[in-house]
Amino acid sequence: MKRKNEAYELSKTQTIISVFLKTYNKSVPKDFPRASLSGLKKFKDLYPTLFKGGKLWSIAEHRKKIIDWLFANHSTR
Repeated sequence: MKRKNEAYELSKTQTIISVFLKTYNKSVPKDFPRASLSGLKKFKDLYPTLFKGGKLWSIAEHRKKIIDWLFANHSTR
């Protein structure tokens, strides 16, 4: 159980975009779209309210939304 809690806590960690990009691409299944730095910047510009005045990202807050957005916008990958 401790390992699961550690993974959950890590997913809540607020981080910079480059670290989020690496973590996101490492954690999604092979057949899921991969994120790019330019794609994440575009996502952030389109949805600024998801960032509550800061520049930080977290897997817990943003992963699902990024996946949905990337599937809907294949050209942004």
